[in-house]
Amino acid sequence: MDGVVLVLNLNYEPLNVCNLPRAFRLVFGAKAEVIEFDHQEVHTPRQIFRAPSVIRLQHHVRRPRPRVKLTRREVFSRDRHTCQYCGRQTSDLTLDHVVPRHRGGGHTWENLVTACKACNHRKGGKALDETRLRLRRVPFEPRSDVYSLFIPYLEDERNGTWRDYLFLGRN
Repeated sequence: MDGVVLVLNLNYEPLNVCNLPRAFRLVFGAKAEVIEFDHQEVHTPRQIFRAPSVIRLQHHVRRPRPRVKLTRREVFSRDRHTCQYCGRQTSDLTLDHVVPRHRGGGHTWENLVTACKACNHRKGGKALDETRLRLRRVPFEPRSDVYSLFIPYLEDERNGTWRDYLFLGRN
């Protein structure tokens, strides 16, 4: 019983991916209904069941907005691999705290930017107004793309029916 199942909220919003045993427990416990079936069959000593591919919960689950994890790679991606002080695009970038940590600046989305080594060295442990450097763009926390959580599962052709529920189309 290997395989994965897409779990939808009551309003058809994609929530999660679970394994087949968990999906069967939800369906047989009347907590979810099967929307799409897989091509796989599960055999028990007395019965044969078609495996679900997509299930929908019978009650609405409230969940917090997913957040992007604060990592170097994500900061570089947000800033498009560009120095936020001089605008130079290079592969040799560093992270810079806009307000230095020893001056009370935190390790947050709003305080981290990418900088080339020259600009980061020039700024050092000083504040922006002391160095005459200007930010090209105000740092911000990027919004999470919920659907990026499900993209790896779409490489398996058995999960092709998920595209309709992830609003990705058949392209």
